[in-house]
Amino acid sequence: MATGPTATRLLRGAAAGAAAGAVGTAALNAVTYGDMLVRGRPASTVPSRAAGILADRLGIAPLRTERDDQAAENRRGATGALLGYVTGIGVGVGYAAVRSRFGAASPLRAGVLLGLAAMAAGDGPIVATGASDPRTWSAADWLADLVPHLAYGLAAAAAFEAAA
Repeated sequence: MATGPTATRLLRGAAAGAAAGAVGTAALNAVTYGDMLVRGRPASTVPSRAAGILADRLGIAPLRTERDDQAAENRRGATGALLGYVTGIGVGVGYAAVRSRFGAASPLRAGVLLGLAAMAAGDGPIVATGASDPRTWSAADWLADLVPHLAYGLAAAAAFEAAA
């Protein structure tokens, strides 16, 4: 295991990335809830569906889709939300690693790329599980996914720069 200045620098970078990912996730959630408020739309059920499908594949009984009781549905919803936090923080840590290797980009470019990376990381498991099919999404659906992820990227990039 590495010790000394290199390990300290890597640990600080990962911590800054995790913090930036958390800030980005908060921004994504704020924009998403704002959209729900303005349009009067319900929360998406896609994350909980994906969590249930993953639970089926992994044999996690309390979350399995065959369970249709309220407690199981609540657990799937919570799991979907928590996986969103894990994804957001993980993308932030990944950004820190990439940035340490390739250097800084303009804040706008970094934010857009980071937002698109977060969108891919979040939507990938949803597509892989079959919980949703982006080919069937309307323009409004795509905007409801893209805009919060761009907010994530811009906020995470700004937070990383402030922390680094």
